[in-house]
Amino acid sequence: MIHQKVIQLLLVFLFFHGFAFGQTDNFSVKENYNKKEVQITMRDGIKLHTSIYTPKDTSREYPILLQRTPYSCRPYGEENFPRKIGPNKKMMQAGYIVVYQDVRGRWMSEGSYDNMRPFIPKKKKNQIDEASDTYDTIEWLVNNVPNNNGRVGTWGISYPGFYATYSLLANHPALKAVSPQACIGDFFFDDFHHNGAYMLSYWMATALFGEQHDGPTQKAWYNFPKPDTPDAYQFYLDHTPLSKLDPYYKDNFFWQQLKEHPNYDSFWQKRGIIQHLKSQKIKPAVMTVGGLFDAEDLYGPFNTYKTIEAHQNNKNTLVFGPWSHGGWASTKKRQAVGEVFFGENISQFFQEEVETQFFEQHLKTDNKKRNSLPEALVYDTGLKKWDSLSAWPPKQTKKMQFYLADKNQLSTSPKAEKKHRFISDPLKPVPYSEDLNFRFTPRPYMTGDQRFAAKRPDVLVFETDVLQEELKLSGEIMAKLKVATTGSAADWVVKIIDVHPPKAKNHKENNKARPMGNYHMMVRSEVLRGRFRNSFAKPEPFVPHKKTDVNFVIQDINHTFKPGHKLQIQVQSTWFPLIDINPQNYVENIFKAKESDFEAQEHTVFGDSYIEFDYIPQTNKAE
Repeated sequence: MIHQKVIQLLLVFLFFHGFAFGQTDNFSVKENYNKKEVQITMRDGIKLHTSIYTPKDTSREYPILLQRTPYSCRPYGEENFPRKIGPNKKMMQAGYIVVYQDVRGRWMSEGSYDNMRPFIPKKKKNQIDEASDTYDTIEWLVNNVPNNNGRVGTWGISYPGFYATYSLLANHPALKAVSPQACIGDFFFDDFHHNGAYMLSYWMATALFGEQHDGPTQKAWYNFPKPDTPDAYQFYLDHTPLSKLDPYYKDNFFWQQLKEHPNYDSFWQKRGIIQHLKSQKIKPAVMTVGGLFDAEDLYGPFNTYKTIEAHQNNKNTLVFGPWSHGGWASTKKRQAVGEVFFGENISQFFQEEVETQFFEQHLKTDNKKRNSLPEALVYDTGLKKWDSLSAWPPKQTKKMQFYLADKNQLSTSPKAEKKHRFISDPLKPVPYSEDLNFRFTPRPYMTGDQRFAAKRPDVLVFETDVLQEELKLSGEIMAKLKVATTGSAADWVVKIIDVHPPKAKNHKENNKARPMGNYHMMVRSEVLRGRFRNSFAKPEPFVPHKKTDVNFVIQDINHTFKPGHKLQIQVQSTWFPLIDINPQNYVENIFKAKESDFEAQEHTVFGDSYIEFDYIPQTNKAE
């Protein structure tokens, strides 16, 4: 039964990575497109399987849209057609040459697979990376596919989004428009780690990335674990320390890589893509897309946009909406994340008025609207409306600090003498959600009701008085904690919460047991594994009882706290099983910790700790 559940979760996962799209208003891909499968030879002789869909109407030329994916460009066979192709329905109907390619070492392509294969800036002879594979693919397409107009765009969600970002480094002159969406930027900050903390809840997904197939295949060659209980919290608690999970992944090379590289060493550093966006010249227009409640990839999209903006002169656009991972590809009318409803037809608006517009502008030779999209289009998840901005963060933001004061209050002035203490017990970690089920990758918790956590003695709670006017937070959040611990290791979790009024209205997405009245909606959260407070490459223990600075970035938000609401901040040390349990006694490698290393410790948060926000003053809200 558990295995069947995993398969269902995988199908949901693939949905948001470009394989299913929903209804297409009876538009038939097979009736309007021809399909051809080819093996494109790379410069080192390896052949990559590529599926090409060309419009049957040959009276005009079309741009090429390319997606490179590790998740399969099924269905295979030139007689077999998917229900949809391309980024969205409107573009599919408008007419593009749509191309999907299995990346090196995956599915029907030859070669060896490498997770986030490192980029080689100055290649010699037949050296390859994903940039060279992209270049060779585009070169073949523009020279061999009939009726193309010589202009190419790339796109992809999540891992395909990483390959879209990578295409920027290919430097092919035909590449004119690139849309990395929920793009992985660095595996030490996206998906499998957050600020160095191992994302235990992604353990199931490890199966996808750590087994090499023997050669081109149409069938999955990897195997998912089969837990013996539906209770994820108890399963992971019973499999702490992490070494107890080893039997499930004996032959999984990605699991071994995670274990062997617990720090941000050269293995992870060279696999990051963000740093190369600084040094390599980028010419194509870029539209980076993300979900403000994406549990997997917030670091990647925000830092992709910000790095390009800071170091390049190309057209660069940012779009963030009220979505979880890949939610903008959905055709659902009602847009909700977890139990929080944000509005109707939000994804449809993005697909038709933003995504389509971007590619039309830069790929259609007869399109004259080259710069009609704003620099940044970011949804206000409190007011539930789009903000069209000339910069991100907005130019008019100012800094605001909320100190963690006494009597559970947030204050604008520090109380250095105040000490907030709690016991963190590895045997009773704070749940990240009331949901105990296995999730292939967890998502609803990003807007989850935090009342259950506020009741725990090992969660510190601070909040404002009831707001009398709007408080609009737009931009990055910084946690600047002053802490101490009786042990030598600890994790630090900060959550930003919008406490709704007692009489807030319900909607149909609500769980009846959790009415919106007094709902504690999480709007942002993040963790720092304390050993990395000074360096992700060189961890260090805490000195027991010593007051210590712990500073870390909490990803950007765009949220207005409305009158009648309260802003709440929760601070805790465990967040299970979203992240693994810290032993709280320093060990060199947490993946090799022993049961005897785990011990309850007292943690202290001092009153001169604060959370710093970018906010827009009431007198200057409109740009």
